[in-house]
Amino acid sequence: MNLNLNSVTRTIFLLFIALLLQPSALFAQTEKGIDDRINEAFKPISDFFSQLVFFELGGNPFVIYLLVGGAVFFTLYFGFINLRYFRSAVNVVRGKYDDLDKQEDTDKDADASEQGEVSHFQALATAVSGTVGNGNIAGVAFAIALGGPGATFWMIVCGLLGMSTKFVECTLGVRYRDVDNGKVYGGPMYYLKKGLAERNLKRLGSVLAVIFAICCIGGSFGGGNAAQSNQATIVVKQLLSLESTSSGAIIGLVMAALVGLIIIGGIKRIASVTEKIVPFMALLYFVACSYILIVNVNFIDDAFRLILNEAFNPKAIGVGGVIGVLMVGFKRAAFSNEAGAGSASIAHSAVKTKYPASEGLVSLLEPFIDTVVICTMTALVIITFNNSDSSNQEFTYGDMTKFENVEHLDIDDDGEKEYVMQITDASGSKE
Repeated sequence: MNLNLNSVTRTIFLLFIALLLQPSALFAQTEKGIDDRINEAFKPISDFFSQLVFFELGGNPFVIYLLVGGAVFFTLYFGFINLRYFRSAVNVVRGKYDDLDKQEDTDKDADASEQGEVSHFQALATAVSGTVGNGNIAGVAFAIALGGPGATFWMIVCGLLGMSTKFVECTLGVRYRDVDNGKVYGGPMYYLKKGLAERNLKRLGSVLAVIFAICCIGGSFGGGNAAQSNQATIVVKQLLSLESTSSGAIIGLVMAALVGLIIIGGIKRIASVTEKIVPFMALLYFVACSYILIVNVNFIDDAFRLILNEAFNPKAIGVGGVIGVLMVGFKRAAFSNEAGAGSASIAHSAVKTKYPASEGLVSLLEPFIDTVVICTMTALVIITFNNSDSSNQEFTYGDMTKFENVEHLDIDDDGEKEYVMQITDASGSKE
């Protein structure tokens, strides 16, 4: 089976565009706004794929078992590489070992430009830009609302385990990438095809590569872009008090145009932009969270104590005890850091290096930044959020949910710290 993956990918992409522009699906009911018509047109499709991908086993999506199981296996197989080589990963990003990549190849005809298109830091920034987002804010709030503060502990554990998975998938991405006149092509669709071919499973590898390409396009439209842009649009509409039924579509088109100006330049332009935006974005969020935590510094010790206690509480709120809290934390972490999704290896495969494992080390920093640092900061902000007047204050984020006093620490009438469990969902009803 000789399949041209680039042609297949382009064909599938054009089919998605054709569906997006089909007027009969979007404008069938003139009395509704553009936003409503778009939602109605895509809802059956999104529901179908959601049920297909996230079918449940034992009350939890089967894919979570695969991701967590794989992460545990890789962590043990490579002897806790996520911890032992953490310092080396930082040094690679800092450029400490760049001289090794610049050494002259034994093949005198080899062109140095064919070794890749972006630096280690640019590859890391590009991949992080795709993981840090909606899951770090609303996802963490959901996890705490459903599984209590203990879910934070299991999110951190999942993030640490996910570092090993990232190492594996990004190492493979560089190992089996294709280079065509200095332009790099890589990712799961390449290492599935070429790697399995080395195991005399070429046909299976080709089929899996095509399946991944299809799923990757669907995932990039759905969880990768639709969920993020939808929540960003809602927040903008709330801040600017926009009530027009078409305002969401207009904001979406503006964002699409801005992103289009970047991605049309290929991986080099994407990396050039993300290496500037991502550090600023992460630093801004870190400083904002730090300010809130400093204001509530008296609650931080209690917050960590609460997180640890609730993580192993057999009577954890309504989610099936310790196992329930664990699964809630794992699900949110898996969505947030995308370890095992394969998307990161596409960005990392374009790195300038002759040593695939070196980029694997760089990639293991992503779950640490995304989950262990940023998600933990979000969780601490939510838990230590102190409402002196709870009737007038609430924690909100987009329309995904509206939490009033989400699992936070407060001070009772006697001046003692107390743990408050009161949730207001999107409909306004208290639980």
